[in-house]
Amino acid sequence: MTIKTISRRDLLKGSGALIVGFNLLGPASSLLAQGVQGGTPISNAGGLPANELDSWIGVAPDGTVSVFTSKVDLGTGTGTALGQIVAEELDVPVSKIHMEIGDTEKSVDQGRTSASRTLERAGPQMRQAAAAARRELLQRASAKLGVPAEQLVVNSGVVSAAGTAEKVSYAELVGGKRFETKIAASGEQWDLKVAPDVKPKDPKDYKIVGTPVPRFDLPPKFTGEFTYSADIRIPGMLHGRVVRPPVVNSAPVIVDESSIRQIPGIVKVVRDGSFVGVVAETEWAAIQAAKALKVTWSTPSKQFPTGPAAMYDYLKNTKSFADRAGTEKGNAADALQQASKKFENTYLWPFQMHAMIGPSCAVADVRGDKATIWSGSQAPFITRNGVARLLGLPEQNVHFIYTEGSGCYGRLEPDDAPEDAALMSRATGRPVRVQWMREDEHGWEPKGPPQLISIRSGLDAQGKVIAWDYSERTLPWTDARLSPMLASRQTGIKPDENGVFLGGNDGAAYNFEDRKAVVSGIPWIMSANPLRTCNLRAPYSQARCFATESQMDEMAAAAGADPLEFRLRHLGGSESKRVVDVLRAVTSKAQWQARPSPQRSSGGGNVAPGRGLALSGLSGTVVAQVAEIEVDKSTGKVTVKKVTVAHDCGIIVNPDGLRNQIEGNVIQGTSRALMEEVDFDSAGVKSLNWQSYPIIKFDEVPDVDIVLINQPAMQPMGAGEAASIATGTAIANAIFDAVGVRLREVPFTPERVLRALRGGAA
Repeated sequence: MTIKTISRRDLLKGSGALIVGFNLLGPASSLLAQGVQGGTPISNAGGLPANELDSWIGVAPDGTVSVFTSKVDLGTGTGTALGQIVAEELDVPVSKIHMEIGDTEKSVDQGRTSASRTLERAGPQMRQAAAAARRELLQRASAKLGVPAEQLVVNSGVVSAAGTAEKVSYAELVGGKRFETKIAASGEQWDLKVAPDVKPKDPKDYKIVGTPVPRFDLPPKFTGEFTYSADIRIPGMLHGRVVRPPVVNSAPVIVDESSIRQIPGIVKVVRDGSFVGVVAETEWAAIQAAKALKVTWSTPSKQFPTGPAAMYDYLKNTKSFADRAGTEKGNAADALQQASKKFENTYLWPFQMHAMIGPSCAVADVRGDKATIWSGSQAPFITRNGVARLLGLPEQNVHFIYTEGSGCYGRLEPDDAPEDAALMSRATGRPVRVQWMREDEHGWEPKGPPQLISIRSGLDAQGKVIAWDYSERTLPWTDARLSPMLASRQTGIKPDENGVFLGGNDGAAYNFEDRKAVVSGIPWIMSANPLRTCNLRAPYSQARCFATESQMDEMAAAAGADPLEFRLRHLGGSESKRVVDVLRAVTSKAQWQARPSPQRSSGGGNVAPGRGLALSGLSGTVVAQVAEIEVDKSTGKVTVKKVTVAHDCGIIVNPDGLRNQIEGNVIQGTSRALMEEVDFDSAGVKSLNWQSYPIIKFDEVPDVDIVLINQPAMQPMGAGEAASIATGTAIANAIFDAVGVRLREVPFTPERVLRALRGGAA
C-alpha cells in the first residue's frame, strides 16, 4: 500500500478513518503537547506515549483498523506480518487492516528496524496493544448489550452474544473517536512492554497468524503506483547534490563558484564547514553543477591501508582497543596440547557493500524552527534525532515520514541523505530533494567491516573435538546508532572515535568441553578513515559462520566422518534439539548421502560437482543449509545449482512472506560469497560502479528449496537475516567436497579457486 504523505486531519476527512494519538481540534504543531496530557510519555521525545491505547490502534467508522508502528517495512513484508498479528487479536479480516508505519508523529518509538528483531520485539508489543483494544471493545460491548464480556464473541469485527440476535460492531462502539484509554507500559524501544496484564489469544486458536497472507505493499508496486522515497515531490522543491571530498577527513580549501555560473538554474552553492553542496531548480542542473564545481581539497595527514591485503595486515598487527570474551569453558590451551590432531587456520572476510540497487534519497523541508523529512531510514527516530542535532532544533520539532527505499540491508540505519537535504533546505529556505548518484553510494556508503578470524582446534584419537580456541579481529562500526553522519561530521559535530563495537562470541552451536572465544576491536579512527563502517545484513555473523563451519568441516574430513554425523555428535542437551531438528530436516530434504568429504569421483572432465553443509543461528532463529555446486576446474568458476534450507524462527506468522525472505537471503548470501569485495586504497574506494563491484545476476541465481519448521509455542523470531549467514559457508564446504581444496578467503572468485587448485594460497 502507498504510504501517503498527507496530514492526519486530511486522512480523517477523506476516509473516515480515525488516526489516533492526536488532538482533533489542534494543528499538527501542537499534537505532541496535547496528545500526552494526563500521562507521562514512555517513548522518546516526539513519539506518542506508549501508555495510551490510541497510540497503537484506531477504528474508523467503516470498521477499518489503523495500526501505528515505528517499525518500517524494508520490502521484507514485516508490515503485513504485524498487521496479521493485530487482525488475529481483534478478530477482524486482514483486508480491514491499514498500516501506518515509520512516522514519528504517528507512532511510539519502538526502536530501529534491524537485527531481524521486528517480529521478535515489536510483534509482542502489537499483539498486546491489540489484545488491550479487544478487551476495551468487549467491555464497551458488554455495557451496550447488557451481556457479561466473557460471554461475548467476535466475528469480523462484530461483537455478539451466543443465543441472542443482539450485536454491535467495533465501528459502532468507537469508530471515528478516540479510545481515551490508558494501558500499562514500561521500558523503551525494543524493550518496551505493552499491556502485560492483558491475556492475548492462545496460539491454538489462531486463524490468521500462520496463514499465507498476500503482502499489503505488493499490488501498488506491481502497478507502478507505489511511492518510493525517490518519487517524493513537494511543491516548490529544489534539487541538491553533495560535492564529496576524496576522503572524509579532507576539507575544502577553495570553492570556485564561478566554475558553474554558466549552468542555468543554479540556486545556491551551500558551504557549511567542510560540507559543500549545490542546489538547483532542476535535477539535471544539480547533476551538472556537482560535476563542474571546482573545489580544492586539503590533503589528509593520516594514511591508511592501501588495499585489502594491507587491511588484513593492519587487523593482524594493530593493537586492539577492546577485547571481548565470549564463551569460555575449561582450558582450551591445555586441551589442545593433548590433541591427536591439531588444526590452526585463518579465515578472511573483506569489506563488503550494502549495494542498494537504488542509491540513497531524501527530501527535507526546513522552515524556521521546524523540519519535515521524507526518507527510507530504518530508524525513523534515530534519523529524526540526528537531523535535530545537526540543525540545532528540539527533537520533537523534526517530523520524519518513512517512505520506502530500494532495499538497504542495514545501509539506511545510518541514513545520510536526510542530513544532506536538511542542510541545503535550511540554506535555501525551500524543500530540497537530494538523490545520491551511483558513485556516491558505492564510494561513501558505510561498509560491512572486514574480519580476520583464527581458530585453533584439536581432535582426540576417537575423532572428538577436545579443544576450540577462536580469535577474531575486526573493526568497530563508525556509523551506527546516533553516530554523526557525513554531513554532521563535515559541519563540525565530533564522533566518538571508537565507534560501536559488538560481539565476543563465535556463534558455534556445539558443545565443546574446552573452548574459548575472543573478539578484538581494532581502532579505525572515525574522524579520518577513508572507509566508513556499519552493520551489513547479519553483521559479523557470516564471517563467523564461514570460519567455524569451515573448521568443523575440515575436522570432519580429517576424522573420516560424514559432515552431518560429525556435527550431530557434538550437539547435545535440550537446548540443541532445535539445532538437531534443522540439520535432520535439511539433509532429508536434500537427500543427503552419508559419506566423508571430499568425494572420490572416478569421472573425468573439467566440471566437478560437490555438496556442502553449514549451520547458523541469529536472534533465536536456527538455520541449516545444503549447497549443491559445480566447479569448472579449467576456469575456477563456481556455479551454485541449488541451496536447500531448513528454517526455524519460532511461530510462523506468514509462511509465504517467510519463504520470500529466505529466498532473498540465499540469493544475497550467494552473491557475497562468490563475487563481492570492496577495492580501495589510501585515497578511498575504487569500486564505484557495478563493473568494479559486481553482484549476482538473474541467470546466476540458484534454485532454493525450503523446509519451514513451525514452533507454535514460541514467540516469532527474525527471518530477515538468518538464512543469509550459512549460504557462503555451505558453498565453501561444497567446493572442498568437489575438488578437495579449502578456501579461506571470501569471495570465492575464479582466480582464487584456480590458485587453490594449483597449490597456491586460497
